[in-house]
Amino acid sequence: MNVIIRAAKIIDPQSTHHNQIVDILIVDGIINKIGTEIAAPDNFEEIKKDNLHVSKGWFDSSVSLGEPGFEDRETISHGLTVAAKSGFTAIALQPNSYPVIDNQSQVLFVKNKALQSATALYPIGALTKGSDGKDMAELYDMKNAGAVAFGDYNKSQANANMLKIALQYVQDFDGLAIAFSQDEMIKGHGVVNEGVVSTQLGLKGIPNLAEELQIARNLFLLEYTGGKLHIPTISTAKSAALIKEAKAKGMAVSCSVSVHHLVLTDAKLENFDTRYKVSPPLRTEADRTALLAAVLDGTIDMITSDHNPMDIEHKKMEFDTAKDGTIGLESAFGALLTVLPLEIVIEKLTAGTKTFKIDSPAITEANNANISLFNPEGSKSFSKVAILSKSKNSAFLGTTVQGTVYGVINQNKIILS
Repeated sequence: MNVIIRAAKIIDPQSTHHNQIVDILIVDGIINKIGTEIAAPDNFEEIKKDNLHVSKGWFDSSVSLGEPGFEDRETISHGLTVAAKSGFTAIALQPNSYPVIDNQSQVLFVKNKALQSATALYPIGALTKGSDGKDMAELYDMKNAGAVAFGDYNKSQANANMLKIALQYVQDFDGLAIAFSQDEMIKGHGVVNEGVVSTQLGLKGIPNLAEELQIARNLFLLEYTGGKLHIPTISTAKSAALIKEAKAKGMAVSCSVSVHHLVLTDAKLENFDTRYKVSPPLRTEADRTALLAAVLDGTIDMITSDHNPMDIEHKKMEFDTAKDGTIGLESAFGALLTVLPLEIVIEKLTAGTKTFKIDSPAITEANNANISLFNPEGSKSFSKVAILSKSKNSAFLGTTVQGTVYGVINQNKIILS
């Protein structure tokens, strides 16, 4: 792959060309030269776009794709193309397929499916066999096969001793445990945030306490065991405060927040639209504001789309029985720009590579080209035309988004939208 990128503004504090408008010459997937008015051979592809900006490739720490087992929702090949056209050069794949990714062969299967894609796939192995919370899965074997972390997607570990043992065990190979935090007994039959909206709609509520109590327990376990723990998709102000306190103690804990929890609130539920049924549930404006503050002060390490495609049969039904989940890759960047400054958005879309130990080369000469291309200006309403995924369960339909994603250059490949 030989290409010349023309007049692109680099957003990368690790690059000596940060905030400069330059040409970037890429030869065989390697950044050969960065400068102005670079001459390129005639056979080089030229990329020129309106208000073109580039950054290090974006990484999404929580993506579900369905395959194997739920190919009607999304396949790995198509899902990675969607990710690339949405600006992501790497994703962490959740293990919630059928069968669950809980052994070495399943890790190798999904990795092999992704070999020809521009967007790199990094599997998350299930923490327990079948993600049923009973017996620990083959963590070391999955690590050797390429798993970057271990967790049961959107399932909280009721057995505290299981998480304790897992946190101790993964230290032998410097592994990362993931603990989705929601007390299932306190959640009960709740389907939305417990508050004024749930009362008005007559829907059973999930109190903030369900998340906060479990996070407090998991942090106590981490303090006891040592090791590294990642807490995904937090949704309340108190959750952020608990994690901030743990970090101040020097504990190796990281956390993420979803795009929809930074942009949307439970006020969206007034029409019982199941596109807004997610886990954890959309919270209040006070929580949303607190989460944004936690992003800005560094408490929240990374932002994820928490992309979770669902077939129409499991979404277009009564609210109580509809499945949780929204797609989010296509809308992530544009939605974030409506609530956060550009450099913070880029920082939080790339910071997860450090936690998950994924290579993220700066935009400098002699490095591999791992680049996201975009225009941060302009606004529009997010419509069905913008949905590239096989599933269409987007919570952002009709929402104003900002900017345009042009695509990615990565793994010696170019994907443009």
